[in-house]
Amino acid sequence: MQSKLLHEAGEKTYAVIFETGEEVVSGLLNFARQEHLAGSHLTAIGALHDVTVGYFNWQKKDYKKIPLNEQVEVLALIGDIALDDKGQPKLHAHIVVGRSDGSAFGGHLMEAHVRPTLEVILVESPKHLQRRHDPETGLALIRVQ
Repeated sequence: MQSKLLHEAGEKTYAVIFETGEEVVSGLLNFARQEHLAGSHLTAIGALHDVTVGYFNWQKKDYKKIPLNEQVEVLALIGDIALDDKGQPKLHAHIVVGRSDGSAFGGHLMEAHVRPTLEVILVESPKHLQRRHDPETGLALIRVQ
C-alpha cells in the first residue's frame, strides 16, 4: 500500500493506493492507526477478488457473511473511520461491486483482496467522531453528543 497526503488545511486528504493481493479492511485500519485518524470518511474505486460482504440480521444481532469468490469491479465503496470506546479506529464501510455479467452485488464490507488496484480517497476531519456500544443492536454506533 502506498499513501500520500494531498491536502492539509483544516481537513487532511490522503490518497491511499492498494496493490494486488492486499486486504482492504486490515490495510485501512493499519493506515488509520499509523496516521492517528479518528474521524474520517472515504470513497474508493478499483477492482477486487474474493470479497466478503455482510448483511446485518436484526433478529440475530450479527452479520450474515456473503462471499463472492470472483473478480469484480468496485462501483462504489463509501465509509467512515471513527474511534471506539477504547480509542481504537473502527471502519464502517459499504460496497457495491459489479460482476462480469453486469449485475451488482453489495453490502457491509467485511473482507476484500485487491486485484489489481484500489484507489481510496480518505478525508480526516478536524472534529473527531466516536463509536459507542449500542445495547439494542449490539453494534458500535456513532454518537454525535
